[in-house]
Amino acid sequence: MPIAAHCQSLRAAALAAILACAATGASAHPHVWVTAKAQLVYENGKLVGVRDTWSFDPEYTAFVTQGLDTNKDGKLSPDELAGLAAENTANLAEFGYFTKLKVGGKEQAFADPKEPAARMEDKALVMTFLLPLKTPVQQGRGVAALEVYDPTYFVAFSFAEGSEAATLAGAPQGCAATVTRPKTEQPKTAEAGSPGMTEAFFEALTAASTYGVQYSSRVLVACP
Repeated sequence: MPIAAHCQSLRAAALAAILACAATGASAHPHVWVTAKAQLVYENGKLVGVRDTWSFDPEYTAFVTQGLDTNKDGKLSPDELAGLAAENTANLAEFGYFTKLKVGGKEQAFADPKEPAARMEDKALVMTFLLPLKTPVQQGRGVAALEVYDPTYFVAFSFAEGSEAATLAGAPQGCAATVTRPKTEQPKTAEAGSPGMTEAFFEALTAASTYGVQYSSRVLVACP
């Protein structure tokens, strides 16, 4: 489905390739809301990847899943959502999967994602994928710091509440994950016409921008 010229097509494509600006209104940011969970995966004492789990807002879910109920049973199965999950995950590559990981202060590079999948929970589309590190890293006593955010704030990410927000798999004994929340509260919308917050302001932002980081939560993993 073509995306109107005034839409931020790259960021839209990164999530569905068919997102229409009209779905949530082209006059406000963010356009999509995501509740995130993250699992840091270890093998043989090394950090080897990050498993992202994203739950999308009901409005976006309803739009992006139109026509996917192929057997017309009124439910969306993981099989019916498999193509959407694979497409979304592949399209996120250009944007670094909105996921940044540093170990001991050094940013880590991700290889191609694996295991894309999607399911429905209540009225929310939930998408998961594994981001392997290009080079597994021995964390040692260095801190691993993970952030999931869109620099341009086209997509608003927030981490889930509770212990499931950040988990570890196969980590060395004694490692622990904590979530630090942003000091700046996310606005419900940034309406066009607010000082400095017009749609033109957001359209000028790029992946190198730092605007979205002010709303970013951070997962910190420390090991003894």
